[in-house]
Amino acid sequence: MNFILFFFLTLLAEILGTIGGFGSSLLFVSIGQFFFDFPTVLALTGLLHIFSNVAKLWFFRKTIDKKLSLWLGVSSVLFAIVGAILTQYISLTYAKWILGIFLLVVSTVYLLRPTFQIEATAKNAITGGSVAGFLAGFIGTGGAIRGLVLTAFNLEKNLFVGTSAAIDFGVDVSRTILYLEFNFLPKEMIWYTPLLMIAAWMGSYLGKKILVYINQETFKKIVLVFTGIIGLVLLINEMTK
Repeated sequence: MNFILFFFLTLLAEILGTIGGFGSSLLFVSIGQFFFDFPTVLALTGLLHIFSNVAKLWFFRKTIDKKLSLWLGVSSVLFAIVGAILTQYISLTYAKWILGIFLLVVSTVYLLRPTFQIEATAKNAITGGSVAGFLAGFIGTGGAIRGLVLTAFNLEKNLFVGTSAAIDFGVDVSRTILYLEFNFLPKEMIWYTPLLMIAAWMGSYLGKKILVYINQETFKKIVLVFTGIIGLVLLINEMTK
């Protein structure tokens, strides 16, 4: 029963992550902690995201902003490596509190003041990519921050998802290699790999189909609402420990 529940929750996380454009890690990291210890969740998240982003790069291959992918991508990968290395030396507790508060506050500001926007500059893209990459490597999820940065550039929804996937792919490959090197994935968990692959491709496909029926303004609100919800979930998880 737990196996079936885990699969369907993973599939749901992938569908919602595709619609929101921030990837499945926001939901998956929170869900995974109810099933496994945190290092295992990091490794599973990295693997899921690799499969997920390969799927999205295929489904959204015609809608990728190459220049924006480069601005965010290089800094994201470099800082994802730094974040992943630091998992060996620093407690994750404080980072989760900071991330939860940040996501909740920023999403609330955007929803209450929809005209407020980060300036769409290369400097902000690189800075945002660095923060998102570091958090992805350190606590498994940085897609919401990358999503907030991409929102500033007013990308069409398919372009948003395709560009986000292109950036995220390099981040996930680099951090997952380190997670596996650190033995975060127990040998008995390797058989979960096909499950993650199926959920990633099914979720990405279904998410792409659903996007057809969502207008641009609704899409932006979905990104922000999901961001706030996950920030709240992270905080509740920490408070109830």
